[in-house]
Amino acid sequence: MSSDNAVQPPVAVKKPHRVTFGYVEGEDRGPNPMNPPRYHDDPYFWMRDDDRKSAEVIEHLTKEKAYFEARSADIQSLRDEIYAEHISHIKEDDTSAAYVHGPYRYYTREVKGKSYKIYCRVPKDKEAGDDAAEQVIIDVNQVAEGKAFCDVMEVEPAPPEHDLVAYSVDLSGNEVYTIEFKKVSNEAEKVPDVVTGTNGDIVWGKDHTSLFYLTKDDTLRDNKVWRHVMGQPQSADVCLYEEPNPLFSAFMYKAADSNTLCIGSLSSETTELHLLDLRKGNAYNTLETVRPREKGVRYDVQMHGTAQLLILTNEGGAVNHKLIIASRERPGDWSSVLVEHSEDVFMENTVVRARYLVVAGRRAGLTRIWTMTVDPQDGVFKAGTGLREVEMDEPIFTVHLVESQMAEYEAPTFRMEYSSLATPNTWFDVQPGDHSRVAVKVREVGGGFDAGSYTVERRFATAPDRTKIPLSIVYHKDLDLSQPQPCMLYGYGSYGLCMDPQFNIKHLPYCDRGMIYAVAHIRGGSEMGRAWYEIGAKYLTKRNTFSDFIAAAEYLVESKMTTPAQLACEGRSAGGLLMGAVLNMRPDLFKAALAGVPFVDVMTTMSDPSIPLTTGEWEEWGNPNEYRFYDYMLSYSPLDNVRAQEYPNIMIQSGLHDPRVAYWEPAKWVSKLREYKTDSNEILLNTDMESGHFSAKDRYKFWKESAIQQAFVCKHLKSTVRMLARK
Repeated sequence: MSSDNAVQPPVAVKKPHRVTFGYVEGEDRGPNPMNPPRYHDDPYFWMRDDDRKSAEVIEHLTKEKAYFEARSADIQSLRDEIYAEHISHIKEDDTSAAYVHGPYRYYTREVKGKSYKIYCRVPKDKEAGDDAAEQVIIDVNQVAEGKAFCDVMEVEPAPPEHDLVAYSVDLSGNEVYTIEFKKVSNEAEKVPDVVTGTNGDIVWGKDHTSLFYLTKDDTLRDNKVWRHVMGQPQSADVCLYEEPNPLFSAFMYKAADSNTLCIGSLSSETTELHLLDLRKGNAYNTLETVRPREKGVRYDVQMHGTAQLLILTNEGGAVNHKLIIASRERPGDWSSVLVEHSEDVFMENTVVRARYLVVAGRRAGLTRIWTMTVDPQDGVFKAGTGLREVEMDEPIFTVHLVESQMAEYEAPTFRMEYSSLATPNTWFDVQPGDHSRVAVKVREVGGGFDAGSYTVERRFATAPDRTKIPLSIVYHKDLDLSQPQPCMLYGYGSYGLCMDPQFNIKHLPYCDRGMIYAVAHIRGGSEMGRAWYEIGAKYLTKRNTFSDFIAAAEYLVESKMTTPAQLACEGRSAGGLLMGAVLNMRPDLFKAALAGVPFVDVMTTMSDPSIPLTTGEWEEWGNPNEYRFYDYMLSYSPLDNVRAQEYPNIMIQSGLHDPRVAYWEPAKWVSKLREYKTDSNEILLNTDMESGHFSAKDRYKFWKESAIQQAFVCKHLKSTVRMLARK
């Protein structure tokens, strides 16, 4: 079937609207708003409907959906083919790596034909999957029955017996969760407690009598920490902590030994943390401050026992962090340094157990893991011991700590997950002393997959300021690189988040069709250390993110690996901002682009404190209400820089209930692109009317969405036939 080229895209009406930048009476526009303010005309502002109920908006999005379906008809068979490949690569009946927690061994199962996970356990002396011993805790398929969207975020058994279980569920996609409860031993015994309006986090107290949760303010900012006592109504819950500053969000977690609740606030640049002694009962509400907030000082606290604090911090100019030991009695005394700051090693987070600690971080652009054990004489950590790096077998890889599967404070081993662009995920239990390891699960990849059929490389592009930008590249070993080939270039580059060279079956349909898949490790992430983000591409250096990505694309072309007519690009969320900016700056470099939930209306969104996330992200992008940032942010904001020029073929995905990047941003962008562009290339918008920012949680629906996007790329790059099929 061919696409209907005669069908016309919907044309959005224009309505006069003036957006204000700077001072607005009665609004928090930041500490130094422009006064008098400045104004922009936004004729598509009417698309914003915070309630998602406007008949006019829904009608417009529905017309966009119909246009998307009509123009995608010609790739229906290719989409089905790629979808079948994805399903062949996953093990539809599968069990996760199991781990011990209290009296049980926990794991999840997936069943062929069912969309969601089933949370299970067996007594810890049994093996996962033992049918006779298995207890089903939560079957998400049952929770989701009759629902268009379902996300079960956390499933937490209550100590010490683990009979009472709490789980958080979002049925709309707006990331507001309800916490419900069940008795595993007697499902017929209904637990009346229900906690609504939470962010989904669940932390039990010392036992099953109380739990802690977070709620949000009107802008969906996590701002309050509460204690709920089981058997009481939510109206009786006690607020332990409130963060009034809109730049900060509240958070909480329980220390590894389960005796202390850590409660705090953090912004992009500053942290403040407090301790609550859980041993003192449900009526004890006194918080101990570790260190009052100080602009620019971030820190994370882990407890070793109940007396020793291990604090990872950037204090004193330690951009890549240092690790400090402090006492519970004097938590603000940071004079004892356990691990000094290093220019070469970026320590990102620390996990502490009774006899060892594990540091996860980065060196030479790749993820790494280091360990330190306690002094065997007195059982404490000692300065001068040093960190020991866990060695890996491949030159290019990704390794992560799996802290969610490290539930036991006295455990002798830690859990790590390893993969590369060609090596499927393996979960290991590792001895912290000698780093010997045992594989507890290896991901099975079907559909004829052979890791030896793919080549993985690391190359470097050169940015305009001569900075070397790493690229991770994978392709089929039979691909003829003596001539240019179709290529997909992926990027993100914000918040210090890294796009690591890890295994994903999503790459395989590209590689198996003779395409190169490349990841650009651009500034804005932290791949080369924290300065790669903080100094390299934040605030008034943000444009480096875009020029780095352009340099990566130019490198692929100049090295004759591909050509602009064979090059596609992809980014999601803040990576969608990357796509929008780059396509305005260098549309000639690309034939096709995928933009998922793209943050493209930077100026309007970041000027409005009523929009979720805005105020907290003034420390990421800057605040366009201030003179200092207005012109610089305006110079790259995608929607504000659409111009009369040719653009590549673009497919855009959005979610109606997305609280992070509201649906109206991509909807406005599409309308303006169609208004200005001077070519006949496709601009398609696919809005999922039932999901939010993170797309479908139904695994089959997720892979169908991926398949249609990949089919779009393959069509425009003319890479539609599998290499493996030609052998």
